[in-house]
Amino acid sequence: MKLLLVASGLLVALVLLVLVVGWMLPVQHRAVRSATLPATAEQVWSLITDVDAFPSWRSDVKSVTRLPDRGGQMVWVEEGSNGRMTLAVERSEAPRQLVSRIADPDLPFGGTWTYVIAPASNGTTLSITEDGEVYNPIFRFMSRFVFGHDATMAAYLSAAQKKLNAAK
Repeated sequence: MKLLLVASGLLVALVLLVLVVGWMLPVQHRAVRSATLPATAEQVWSLITDVDAFPSWRSDVKSVTRLPDRGGQMVWVEEGSNGRMTLAVERSEAPRQLVSRIADPDLPFGGTWTYVIAPASNGTTLSITEDGEVYNPIFRFMSRFVFGHDATMAAYLSAAQKKLNAAK
C-alpha cells in the first residue's frame, strides 16, 4: 500500500512538473528545416501544391478532402493518424513560395508553414519555416522536449525526398 502511495505521489509530481514547465514555455515558436531535392523547382512546386496526391506519398495523411476555396486560395482537410486538420493557403507565388495556415481554431495548436523553393546545384532546395503556436501547456512541453518542433517538417521533407527519388 505504501509503495502505491509513493508511486501515485511521484506520478502527480511528474504531471505537475510537466504542467509548470509547459506554462513557462512560450506559446509561439519558430522552427526551420531544409532539404535539397532531386527535382526542378516546378516539380517541387507541383508536389507540395497537389494536395489530392498527399496520401500517395505522405504516410501521415490517410485522406484529403478539398473544401471550397477562400479568397481564391485552396482549403482542404487532411485526415491522418492524429485526426482531422483543416488547412488553407494564405499566399502562393509559384514556383517560389507557399504559405499555408492551420485553419482549425479548435485544435490545441496552430500556425503557418512557409515553403521556400530555391535552385541548388544538384536539384532544388525546399526550406520550411514553421511559425507555430501550442496553446495547451502539456502539449507545449511534449512538443518542445519529446517530439521536437521540427519533427513533422523532417518527416515531410523525408517523404518528399523519397517520392521525388522514386519518380526519377
